[in-house]
Amino acid sequence: MPTSFPQRTLILLKTDAVARGLIGEIVSRIERKAGWRIVALELRTLDGALLERHYAEHVGKPFYGELVEFMSSGPSVAMVVEGENVVAGVRALAGRTDPLRAGPGTIRGDLATRVQENVIHASDCADAAEREMKIFFPDLS
Repeated sequence: MPTSFPQRTLILLKTDAVARGLIGEIVSRIERKAGWRIVALELRTLDGALLERHYAEHVGKPFYGELVEFMSSGPSVAMVVEGENVVAGVRALAGRTDPLRAGPGTIRGDLATRVQENVIHASDCADAAEREMKIFFPDLS
């Protein structure tokens, strides 16, 4: 159920988005949403320890090793966005994980090429957003 009070969420622009020069395009789409604002943003190369914490629910799954290898292969952009219904809103803006099934006008539908290399990560619920923001921006109040 959507919430009407301002909330925060974590977004990662994955290594493929950075390598393809899509940071500005994706950030622009986020900034154009009325009432949303970026409260933290950082370009960084993610290491295995951080990724293990972030993808803890996937440890042991067949795709986990490939996912960590991909996400640590180059720089990513981590950001926190704040606004009304931002968790559900960013998920809708991002589109479905599989870019072939993501609708036109979504970030993945327009810009992604593969399921794993799908240019963006968006927290899937408020609890995940809280957990993930603490991993990437522990000093953010």
